[in-house]
Amino acid sequence: MRAFVFPGQGSQKIGMGAELAEASAIAREVFEEVDEALGQKLFQIMKDGPEDALTLTENAQPAIMANAIAVLRVLEKEGGISLADKAGFVAGHSLGEYTALCAAGSFSLADTARLLKLRGQSMQAAVPVGVGAMCALLGADIEKATALAAAASEGDVCTVANDNDPTQVVLSGHIAAIERAVALVKDHGIKRGVLLPVSAPFHCPLMQPAADAMAEAFEKTPPGPLRVALFANVTAAVVTDPAEVKRLLVEQVTGRVRWRESAIAMKAAGVEQFIELGGKVLGPMITRSASDVSVASVISMTDIENILKEL
Repeated sequence: MRAFVFPGQGSQKIGMGAELAEASAIAREVFEEVDEALGQKLFQIMKDGPEDALTLTENAQPAIMANAIAVLRVLEKEGGISLADKAGFVAGHSLGEYTALCAAGSFSLADTARLLKLRGQSMQAAVPVGVGAMCALLGADIEKATALAAAASEGDVCTVANDNDPTQVVLSGHIAAIERAVALVKDHGIKRGVLLPVSAPFHCPLMQPAADAMAEAFEKTPPGPLRVALFANVTAAVVTDPAEVKRLLVEQVTGRVRWRESAIAMKAAGVEQFIELGGKVLGPMITRSASDVSVASVISMTDIENILKEL
């Protein structure tokens, strides 16, 4: 059994999608449709930069999604396969959950792009610049990270945002608390704490205004039926009911991305192969979390040709 997985923020880079667009009219159509939905030349920023424009949360989120969906569309239309036939499950890391839902047919491409643009803008606007921060804890498991977050909080928000794998956990919250956490890592038996170059403290209670904005958006653009079951970030469990998907997407803005648990749960559900579309960041996290599974990263036309031989 296979799961198709989709990367989150941080996987963007200048030049993304350019080679694929040059090689495939189907990929070009995806980028054109996203540009049209957003009323901006996002693909030009993806191809040529500048980097600070691509890194902006409101651009990075739809860009990463568009890149992954372009890979999927080329696989499906040029490779003659159907995701619904080849995938037991889909999952995505944070914004990648929206990509997964687009891949599963729950949101149209245009709606996914608009929702992610709004999500990026809302997350950015939820907390004034300089108030929040995030840090990655390297050599930390969830127990050590949770204890450190509690010790560093001192009345501020300091919570686990991403449980990525058994060696990497991300904290999010008020900047003073996050800086205290980084200073305290050695006391908690953690190898290193690194402040992340992010513009807002994602996946923590400070994001509540963004969660409210997304709840309102889903009233106008609700998720539809899924062709493939989703493993949700905040529960690390299967969801197929669109009403439940909607609730979990709102919760996900302030809630923890339980990626390590999701990888373990997907393996327990019978997944033997994970295929990451549009990036190569989730594969290593999955292999560190779930043993004896194979992972593949599909980004380029060559990758697409190679994976088609296995599907």
